[in-house]
Amino acid sequence: MTRVLIADDHAIVRDGLKRILAANGDLQVAGEAADGDQALALVRAHDYDVAVLDLSMPGLAGLDLIKRLKAEKPALRILVLSMHGEQQYAARALKAGASGYLNKDSAAELLLVALKKIAAGGVHVSDATAAQLITAGDGPPHTRLSDREFEVFKLLAAGGSPGEIARRLHLSVKTVSTHKTKVQDKLGLAGTAELVRYALEHKLL
Repeated sequence: MTRVLIADDHAIVRDGLKRILAANGDLQVAGEAADGDQALALVRAHDYDVAVLDLSMPGLAGLDLIKRLKAEKPALRILVLSMHGEQQYAARALKAGASGYLNKDSAAELLLVALKKIAAGGVHVSDATAAQLITAGDGPPHTRLSDREFEVFKLLAAGGSPGEIARRLHLSVKTVSTHKTKVQDKLGLAGTAELVRYALEHKLL
């Protein structure tokens, strides 16, 4: 029996996932969390085989959450289930410690296949993501941003102010501003308007 932790801030999503897994005798929902901090606390207190994570939750979230969970329980397998397309986050999620990435638009059958594959020690990504990992050095400029720079870039492009981003990522405003400068330098962009245009052109929003 594979013990699964579900972490998503939407109750309706968690309920849907529980129904899908309940129909399969090999998978047991052994815990659920509504935010990243709760997920971390549960992983510290209990043993799970696989964690199904949303990247965009309140509190600790995203790539930081993946890294923290793996630091606590290195054997834990992580499947990211996100509304963000694979092009945006899959490669970074795998490098952070995830074992798979699945878009929330995917069919229930694919979720079960991915969970079983990951629980057995495998990795689940699309062919496009696999190719992206192989050719990472030849990717567009934003693929060379650090994980933190990429998080700040995404939030800036989505309209977040430095103060809002600082609060969300638990950073100082000065640190956010430093990351913004580095992002602009690495991407060759002059300001926030150009960051937004770049994000739209590369389908990062």
